[in-house]
Amino acid sequence: MNRNIRVLLPLFVSVALLMLGSGALTTLIGLSMAKAGFSARVAGLVMSAYYLGLVVGPFVIHRLIADVGHIRTFAALASLCSAAALAHPYWVDAWFWGGLRFVQGFTIVGLYMCTESWLNEKTSNSFRGQMFAIYNTVVYLFQGMAQFVLNLPDSTGTGLFVLISVLMSLAVVPIAAAKVEAPEMPKPERLNLKKLYAISQTGMWGAFTAGVVLGGVYGLGPFFAKQIGLDVAQTTRFMGAVIVGGLFLQWPLGKLSDIMDRRQVILMILLASGVISLALVFYAAGGGWMLYALGAVLGGVTFTLYPISVAYTNDYTDPEDLVAVSAGLLVAYGVGSTLGPFGASLSMEWLGAVGLFYYLAAAVVITAGFTIWRMAQRDTVAVENQGDYQPVPRTSPVASELDPRWEDDV
Repeated sequence: MNRNIRVLLPLFVSVALLMLGSGALTTLIGLSMAKAGFSARVAGLVMSAYYLGLVVGPFVIHRLIADVGHIRTFAALASLCSAAALAHPYWVDAWFWGGLRFVQGFTIVGLYMCTESWLNEKTSNSFRGQMFAIYNTVVYLFQGMAQFVLNLPDSTGTGLFVLISVLMSLAVVPIAAAKVEAPEMPKPERLNLKKLYAISQTGMWGAFTAGVVLGGVYGLGPFFAKQIGLDVAQTTRFMGAVIVGGLFLQWPLGKLSDIMDRRQVILMILLASGVISLALVFYAAGGGWMLYALGAVLGGVTFTLYPISVAYTNDYTDPEDLVAVSAGLLVAYGVGSTLGPFGASLSMEWLGAVGLFYYLAAAVVITAGFTIWRMAQRDTVAVENQGDYQPVPRTSPVASELDPRWEDDV
């Protein structure tokens, strides 16, 4: 175990630096758009561009890695992402910022692909589960910690963008200096989305709805906070609570889904998300610790929707299709997260800042109704025949190669 950690420590350090930079940048851009007077609709479109880059990126970056290798690809993408972060304060324009967000989404997913294929190659099978859990924790913990970077003083309005750019640039150093051979890139697995929908309509809708909800929260959460009058410190506490809160219910709810019908757990998550979203409507104006506590619970519940949807779909999937199914569900999540910020922005224009949470409540209630209908249409897999739950990061298709569940099945 210690040897595995020593070998992979440079990769974890690079991921931590990337999460500190990209996590802070998302919130900073939301706050900057609100300060610049962007409408909610324009802000939603700008934020949606990032998730569009996440969806498009894997189809191009596989070929780039195959042509020039992991280290060169990682260095090029990190440099491009760093430059895009630094460019924001020089021209405050919606189209320009939308283009930069697309570039950042495109490059971030490529950086995920590089690090995840490295982790997959260098992790022995006996420690794959532990490494997978460490990687998942690093991603979300440092995304949450990144929110507090924004509390640093910035009298010029450009200093935080510079700091974020520096963090992203530094992420190249551990990778470039690591004494490990670059891995071979796994061949991309493709699964027709129509076939995926036939395998599990509930699982695909769950992944899509997870994208809608989390895309809306990540994309418009800082904009919402600014509109209700929170200052930067309060905004970072709220966003940090949502993201870090997402770590704490992963295992309890996941393990609950191992001992009962997973659709019942998905339904519980959806209904709980709806109730918490409506509670946030009424407690938003007051701010304070109730807002942060509800944000943490919302993150804790909604972050589990995607991995449990993956686990449910895998219960109906042939072993040879497991990796392709996971990649397909990530596409469904990406499409949802692309639509989420724009849909949330329309709701905020009609209903004010709290429209964000009315929108989230509507999204999860609709999917809850669909889940109830599907439960009446299809019998579930017997509990003893279900696979084990595993918290799955929503990063890149290569993450599915890391999943320790596949070792025994494929």
